[in-house]
Amino acid sequence: MILHGHEEGAGPPVALLHGLFGSARNWRTVQRALAGRFRTIALDLRNHGASPHATPMDYATMAADVSATLAEMGAAPAALVGHSMGGKVAMAMALSRPDLVSRLSIVDIAPLPYRPAHRALIGAMQALPLGPDLTRAGADAALAAVTANPAERGFVLQNLRFTPVPEWRLGLAEIAASMPAIEDFAPPGGASYAGETLFIAGGKSAYIRPEYRDRITGLFPRARITTIAAAGHWVPVEAPEAFLQVLSAFLAE
Repeated sequence: MILHGHEEGAGPPVALLHGLFGSARNWRTVQRALAGRFRTIALDLRNHGASPHATPMDYATMAADVSATLAEMGAAPAALVGHSMGGKVAMAMALSRPDLVSRLSIVDIAPLPYRPAHRALIGAMQALPLGPDLTRAGADAALAAVTANPAERGFVLQNLRFTPVPEWRLGLAEIAASMPAIEDFAPPGGASYAGETLFIAGGKSAYIRPEYRDRITGLFPRARITTIAAAGHWVPVEAPEAFLQVLSAFLAE
C-alpha cells in the first residue's frame, strides 16, 4: 500500500510514524523544527488519516507499506522515528529491511506484546450513533464512560468528521478486527538491526521498563535508552522541547 503523507524540508530523509488513532499531523511541530536540516516525511499508516483502509494490520504488513511508500518517494534509506504503534512499525521495518533504515528512534514502546488496553474504547467508538444529531459534546460524553482522560478523548475525536452525517476518518472496523495483531509484536526469527538506535522513554510511562532492556538490546545491539522524566506516553506532546533536543541531536550524529 502507498501511504498518504506530508513532506517538509530538504536534506537526509526522516520518516515519522504516528501511534494508534493518530495521523501524520501529530508530527507538525516536530516537522517544522527538523525541516531546516532534514527532508521530513510524516506518514498516515493504513486505516489512519488519509491513507487507504484495509486489513491486515500486522507489523510486517505495515512495515511493507512504509518501505513501499519511501521507495516510491525516492526517500530510502531513511531515518525512522516511530511513536507507540508507529514505533513497532519502525522496528519491524528495521528488522526486515535494514538496508532501508539509516538509523532508528523509537518513542515510548518496546519490541514486546502489550496487554489489551484499547478494546473498550474501540467498542465505544463503534457504538457511537453517527446521526445528524450527534455533537462533539455528545460524542465526548459517550467516550467518557470508558476513558476518564479528556486529553485521550480529544485525541480520538480528532478522527470524527462532523459533516451533515458524522463519519470516522479511521478504518475503525479494520482496526477493531486487527487489535490482537496491533497488541502483539513478533520479530522475524534471528533478525537484528545493527544500526544506531535510540529509544526515548517517558519517565511517567510504564511502556519501557528496566526489565525490557535485554529484549531491546538483543534485537537492537547498538540501542541507547534515554528517559525524559517530565513526559508520559505522549512524549513529543508532553515534553516537546526536551524531546526535540534529544531527537535532533541523535539525527545529526
